[in-house]
Amino acid sequence: MMSATADDPALYNSFIADLLGVLAYGELSAFERLSSSARYSPTLHDRAVLGRMAVVEFQHYELVRARLEHMGLDTEAAMLPFQPSVDHFHERTRPSDWYEALMKAYVIDTVAADFYGVVGRYVDTATRKLIGQVRSTGESTAVLQERLKAALADDPRLASRLALWARRLLGEVLNHAQRVSAEHAFLGGLSGLDDAGARALVNGLAAELAANHARRMTELGLTG
Repeated sequence: MMSATADDPALYNSFIADLLGVLAYGELSAFERLSSSARYSPTLHDRAVLGRMAVVEFQHYELVRARLEHMGLDTEAAMLPFQPSVDHFHERTRPSDWYEALMKAYVIDTVAADFYGVVGRYVDTATRKLIGQVRSTGESTAVLQERLKAALADDPRLASRLALWARRLLGEVLNHAQRVSAEHAFLGGLSGLDDAGARALVNGLAAELAANHARRMTELGLTG
């Protein structure tokens, strides 16, 4: 589904540049986050698993960087407007241990995949394909879900703490997504909606993301 914005190449490209900028910095941050978490893994196997996931995130960053450069844009300049808010988000959601790090990776990856899946409805085919490549979380999601289920089975006392942590993460993710959407207006711009329509779209998207998150928490045996 393409918007009227696509009829104005310059305006459309400015929204795409913002979209790719936040996507690129998100992937670079994910690489750093997983690399850091890997050091605290309880086993060498877990360290290798997270290390492998970190490598994939950096490969995704490289895909977005290549697209930005193909558009004649500087990757650092595209990412810089989003660095403060993304960094602030990660500071506010710093995990206290390995289990919280696993849950953070799981929540962020799955909610982000849902978010960009919706955004993909409003972009050109090439950009939609790139989003699909970058936000393809099937393997990573399965690995994180398996590790979380194993941890909960080994220590059922983790359930209440991780359920509370997941709820906090969801709230922070939704606030971050709504703030970025409002400040940079790329979702509203790409959809071609006026301010009221864009707000309704963002609010509806937040409800959809929350519902999907609750379903995933139920699959883990937690209350989302």
